[in-house]
Amino acid sequence: MENRTSFFHLHLISDSTGETLISAGRAASVQFHASQPIEHVYPLIRNRKQLLPVLEAIDHSPGIVLYTIVDRELADFIAERCREMGVPCVNVLEPVMNVFQTYLGAASRRRVGAQHVMNADYFARIEALNFTMDHDDGQMQDDYNDADVVIVGISRTSKTPTSIYLANRGIKTANIPIVHDVPLPESLIRATKPLIVGLVATTDRISQVRENRILGATAGFDRGDYIDRAAISEELKYARSLCARHNWPVIDVTRRSIEETAAAIVALRPKLR
Repeated sequence: MENRTSFFHLHLISDSTGETLISAGRAASVQFHASQPIEHVYPLIRNRKQLLPVLEAIDHSPGIVLYTIVDRELADFIAERCREMGVPCVNVLEPVMNVFQTYLGAASRRRVGAQHVMNADYFARIEALNFTMDHDDGQMQDDYNDADVVIVGISRTSKTPTSIYLANRGIKTANIPIVHDVPLPESLIRATKPLIVGLVATTDRISQVRENRILGATAGFDRGDYIDRAAISEELKYARSLCARHNWPVIDVTRRSIEETAAAIVALRPKLR
């Protein structure tokens, strides 16, 4: 029997940016392979006037409603209207806040967008992002010792997106390509502060990603060697031996998402201190 994908409407209502809801909705919906969500995101909903057209849209395209609204009156209004329309709804943060309140013995301040406040942590993330962009793909090699993490690996091992993800968590991250027979910078070898991690993948995975890459007309570029499995295998062997020589941990990213790779790197940091 042919497997057919069904679709459903997923309405996400937030009084802030909606990032929390989007993550929660996708984390749940991905568990149901036969059904795909049609996402409707409504950010910055903070009063009834803004909410009414949203409720009309839900009535027109019924589905699952998830919301993060800290204003209790507005949240209750959403729940009431969803009951009237006969659509399921969940206030995503409320159960979590109830647990916090019970355990801590104090009521929450219910401040909209509190996770986005421009405090010291916020500016630390901005600084980390600036550092990471300046040190992408082997740039600015003189100050690797100022990094928290340095990622090394051959082409197409997701060094840059992993670095940016870590920077968004306030971790200053540089990344350097490993090229066969090209020595790594001495500033990296001498660095004592950062965690240095090597990323690898299977030969097939690297070849597949490289084949799908849009390649520029760089002078002297050899497409054949770039996607040749034997050549890639030698590159990976060289990268592994380089990491072993310097006692740098290696993470295989073949079946890891960027988030999972970043989590593995974060987990390594306290172990190696």
